[in-house]
Amino acid sequence: MRYTTFGRRSGLRVSEYALGTGNFGTGWGAGTERDEAKAIFDRFVEAGGNFIDTADTYQAGQSEQLVGEFVRAERDDLVLATKFTVGASPQPKLLRTGNARKNLRISVEESLSRLGTDYIDVLWVHYPDALTPVDEILRGLDDLVHQGKILYIGLSNFPAWRVSRAALLAEVSGWSPIVGIQIEYSLVERSADRELLPMAEALGLGATFWSPLGGGLLTGKYRHGREGRLSDWNRLVHSESTAQTTAIVDAVLEVAQEIGCPPAQVATAWVSERARRLATPALPIVGPRHVAQLDDYLAALDVELTDAQYDRLTDVSAIDLGIPHVANARSLDGLQGGTAAAFEAPRVPVV
Repeated sequence: MRYTTFGRRSGLRVSEYALGTGNFGTGWGAGTERDEAKAIFDRFVEAGGNFIDTADTYQAGQSEQLVGEFVRAERDDLVLATKFTVGASPQPKLLRTGNARKNLRISVEESLSRLGTDYIDVLWVHYPDALTPVDEILRGLDDLVHQGKILYIGLSNFPAWRVSRAALLAEVSGWSPIVGIQIEYSLVERSADRELLPMAEALGLGATFWSPLGGGLLTGKYRHGREGRLSDWNRLVHSESTAQTTAIVDAVLEVAQEIGCPPAQVATAWVSERARRLATPALPIVGPRHVAQLDDYLAALDVELTDAQYDRLTDVSAIDLGIPHVANARSLDGLQGGTAAAFEAPRVPVV
């Protein structure tokens, strides 16, 4: 496992994978029992992984409880991230959802209790609630940083304009900075290429990519059955609903056959390579339900796509960036004498 800093706004060193623990527990009616979850955690740490990602809402709080138990012996050697907004209760009361300061304070205290720790390395605001002013969110988070209860701040599933406004407000107000974003990203979900990833590169924000396998679609397994997230949750799953999606799955299967490895490893290797080519550090969040699935993810670290294979997958999955990106690209392409290189952001090395 290699390591990099979490964006250019922090010195936090993280592994090239984060372990997503949304499957830890059975509070949603489907998930991973404790012993298997512990085996997944141990295998990830043994492989050199140090970034653990959970949320108060995952498995109705069970994920945080299990993660807290597992990290206890190595707490200070691991980067522990969790989220608030939705709440752990399946039927939360009015004031126990959203991003208002009251719910923020209560949610963090309860997460600390479930996690069995006195600080959280990265606290993600899980979703924008369209109600709470961004300065209230930032001021509340800054207070928690000063209290030592959280160390870093990130925004999950926020649109680019909200993130950029928050980053600027934090900077000019002297509040704790936004250091990262968490977004869905895979060969079948590349909407972040329009605004979110260019913004992250420009502002130096770290990025974590959830669902790098498109909810399992990129494994090819749904061409033969429904077992998996599709049958258990029937949400956060992509389907072959368009000609492009079918072409993407076809390309993944073809490259897998050429390399001689499972399609899941090809899809993950592409996301990892895409992350390495960004001007700011980014990494996939892998969320296995079983140790065998984690082993598949870990094996993908050794998969090397040729430039031709990487380009084939990139091209078949490309989205229409729309205006103003298309017009801007044409203008930059017209620059002569290598001037276009001046528009490239500095890159952070992976060690």
